[in-house]
Amino acid sequence: MKKFISFLRPYLSVFVMRFRIETQYRGAALGGIITQLFFGLMLVALYKALYESAPQSIPLAQTVTYVWLQQSCFRMLLSTDTELMQSVRTGGIGYEMCRPLSPYGFYYARALAQKLVGSALRAGPMVLCAALLPSPWGISAPAGLWQFMMFLAALLLGLLCTCALSNIAMAFTIRSLDMSGITGMLNLLLVTFSGNLLPLTLFPDAWQKAIRLTPYAQLLDAPIRIYTGEYTFPQSLETLLIQLFWTLCLGLVGYLMWQSNQKKMIVQGG
Repeated sequence: MKKFISFLRPYLSVFVMRFRIETQYRGAALGGIITQLFFGLMLVALYKALYESAPQSIPLAQTVTYVWLQQSCFRMLLSTDTELMQSVRTGGIGYEMCRPLSPYGFYYARALAQKLVGSALRAGPMVLCAALLPSPWGISAPAGLWQFMMFLAALLLGLLCTCALSNIAMAFTIRSLDMSGITGMLNLLLVTFSGNLLPLTLFPDAWQKAIRLTPYAQLLDAPIRIYTGEYTFPQSLETLLIQLFWTLCLGLVGYLMWQSNQKKMIVQGG
């Protein structure tokens, strides 16, 4: 146990350092809150008009709650480590590889802190504001206590999964020396199939069954469906297992890619 704690201590230090750095950007967080509140209100207005013209099988209150939760956690999806991108372009990545730490674990801890703080600084105020809005504009309470607890667990697993996806994108960037291609493709998949662009509950049932098995649906859609009570307890447990499976698989793929990059890497710069 002591060896395990000693092994984790440097990565925990990296996490804490990045956590403190991210908490300094309060102005950016405030701007993000205002922006996401605006988009949230606009989306709710659009869905309200849609339901008035063509009633849907999913209750409006559930869709509105879906919108506010995915807007609150938006920062968890689309955030990249710009410092790593800069070090790749300048050749500083060569020094990063000399640390007596796994580079994959180092940047995973940084990504975890970055996404966690970015989401937490926005999610709390946004959920509070959404809870104060009148029906049907505001967010609804969780379906029950166990749904809320499993929602938090699913959200944490979704965070770990998206960090694993980010590190895979970073591994591709080290090889290609250009982040625009892989990052653009990853962001498109994340926004489309995580439920951020359009709630997956509004997709055709056949599409939902297929999308639900992808890692992208595990990031936001799965936790939100648990929160709203759409999933039963067995379905919620199944969702957590799917999330755990993708987190471990993507983590292993990313780790192997970073190991391969260490063996063969072209360093740019002077």
